[in-house]
Amino acid sequence: MSRTSRTVTRRRKTITKWRQAGQRTLLFSLFAILAVGGYVLYERISSTGQEGSAQPAPPSHQGSEAVPEKEPTISLSFAGDVMMSGNVEKTLQEKGYDYAFSHVSPLFLADDYTVVNLETPITERGTPSDNKAFVYKSSPLAVPAMKQAGIDAVNLANNHTLDQGTEGLLDTLAALESHQIDYVGAGKDDARAYAPVYIEKNGIRVALLGFSRVIPEYSWYAGKNKPGLAATYDPALAVQAIQEAQAKADVVIVIAHWGKEKVDDPIEHQTTLARTFIDAGADLVIGGHPHVLQGFEKYQDKWIAYSLGNFIFTRASEPKTWESMVLQAECTKQGSCELTMLPYHAKLGQAVPMNEADGRLLLERIQSLSNSVTIHPNGRLE
Repeated sequence: MSRTSRTVTRRRKTITKWRQAGQRTLLFSLFAILAVGGYVLYERISSTGQEGSAQPAPPSHQGSEAVPEKEPTISLSFAGDVMMSGNVEKTLQEKGYDYAFSHVSPLFLADDYTVVNLETPITERGTPSDNKAFVYKSSPLAVPAMKQAGIDAVNLANNHTLDQGTEGLLDTLAALESHQIDYVGAGKDDARAYAPVYIEKNGIRVALLGFSRVIPEYSWYAGKNKPGLAATYDPALAVQAIQEAQAKADVVIVIAHWGKEKVDDPIEHQTTLARTFIDAGADLVIGGHPHVLQGFEKYQDKWIAYSLGNFIFTRASEPKTWESMVLQAECTKQGSCELTMLPYHAKLGQAVPMNEADGRLLLERIQSLSNSVTIHPNGRLE
């Protein structure tokens, strides 16, 4: 083929492409016009109820209400007793310390702050306490796993923190501090033991405190220049600490160790102390020590969770001690908190979410223990 013929052929192909492009453009324009026209017609029919109405469709912003912005909240998770001693330690040495939290860590890592009750000293030394049926001691290897699982703070105001004496307590404080895990309820002196930890998120400042009404002996009390626990047999110091925290925080949360073991209902001092704490300025009170779950109460429009039971623990013979929960709270700057209970099994050294059937039964059981409180099927409290 000559050069002239090839040139003519290319020109014809180019002209053909232009024509095809022009046809596609024309078709696209027609489709666009039809689509817009159809949309306008649909809007007129929708707004007037009849086709062909001369009444124009009102602008989308007219007649519509502005959606109010959701009030900022801080999300917190709470769980019960955590202990990595005895049979639990053997299990975790075999499976790894992260095994304990493998089912719950996504939940803890997703919230703003997570708190548990640390029912053991973290130490490799110490002198075991006398005259106690159960004396605990957990390895420092447990602390990195706790941090990686999303645990941000622990309550130390309980009846096991000094199971290995003052040495064990000081080692516990050092281990927690070295892994940036906050603690309340104990310290190198009474000022630190009764002091709150402050957390701030989304413009909301939360004060967290811990107190114990279950202490084996007076020597465990914190004092001036004396390591120990924040006791609340006499609530005067706890009340003072709550009042001071209320002046500096939007939300005040108290973790309380109290009550009688393996009893479903709170005993008198639990109810009295919980209400005393709220009267002093607490917005949420969360209890532990009975090793079983107890019910909820609302007092002065503030929530009380009387016992969160075991979480990472050994297995006793009573099935009720195997029931557990994660309690989630969404709190506002005004100090109001919405609670949701998530059912868990406390298996040997591991917390495992309940299946739907078991969870439903547990929610119903806790509902029966909670006067004037409704627990919805999704665990939300009202």
